[in-house]
Amino acid sequence: MNKIKCIVVDDEPLAISLLESYVQKVPFLELVFSTENPIDALEFIQNNESDLVFLDIQMPELTGINFMKILGDKQKYILTTAYSEYALEGYEHNIVDYLLKPISFERFYKSALKAQERFSTNESKEDSHFFVKSSGQQHRINFEDILYVESIKDYVNIKTSEQEYIVLDTLKSMEQQLPESSFVRIHKSFIINLNQIKSFDSKKVILFSDQEIPIGESYRNSFLTKIK
Repeated sequence: MNKIKCIVVDDEPLAISLLESYVQKVPFLELVFSTENPIDALEFIQNNESDLVFLDIQMPELTGINFMKILGDKQKYILTTAYSEYALEGYEHNIVDYLLKPISFERFYKSALKAQERFSTNESKEDSHFFVKSSGQQHRINFEDILYVESIKDYVNIKTSEQEYIVLDTLKSMEQQLPESSFVRIHKSFIINLNQIKSFDSKKVILFSDQEIPIGESYRNSFLTKIK
């Protein structure tokens, strides 16, 4: 398994320094970003690869709970707080564990092992579907039903055989969530389902639904390699 890419978000500089030092001691963790500003963390996650957020619950600009509501299931979370009255029941998010400050390294390491187990379990099974939030609701989408995914400014349009789902997400993030065996990016704005290809040439792909998707020049070689 690859290293788990970690982000630390806490409004206390000392807490950040402590968690940074803990992350660096664990061989299977990799620190990719840390900040006192949760807004900066949101921006980083939208534009970079990351897996796990060590997230303070009580922050003045944006609480950890609201942070998770914005991101949804893009990340997994280990929550940190000085207040023991918070409970995890009812939080519909990828929460791995809950650390009560002051945090010892022993307790931190146990949380890290939980995260490692969670990621290993996810990697060992091939899911047939995922959930996306569109129009205020969570929708289950089967991978096999997806025709293509199109980038539209700050959103993506997931086109299935039945309907479209407009989701606040990036194409890069979507590419990481879709099975590599079945999906490939063929253009800066398009990911397609390989199983939906009816025909193609050097400039375009035609799907069984008769949609015509352009092939970007910089993606042509990787597409041709994968299709073979």
